Amino acid sequence: MTGVSEVLILILLISGILILPRMFKPAPKAVQRKKNKPLSKKARAGIVLSVVIPIAAAIGLKPWNGNFILFVSIGIIPVALAWALAWIVSAKKP
Repeated sequence: MTGVSEVLILILLISGILILPRMFKPAPKAVQRKKNKPLSKKARAGIVLSVVIPIAAAIGLKPWNGNFILFVSIGIIPVALAWALAWIVSAKKP
């Protein structure tokens, strides 16, 4: 008899988790979405350079052979500083 009660409890749990929330679902609110502006040429160039500079530095310096500090200072830090500067400059002026 315990097997039947366990099956009934499982059915009750499944219906409580899957079916009841759909029955009492609130009406969706109309949300106006902002349209994303396409990326400018400067932003696209920045993204491409953010990928190309570290790859070129890795090919030239071979950081896996012991030039890791030089690779970070030539390949990673300039990209991070450029994006930080672009983020600061793009701030809205009050």
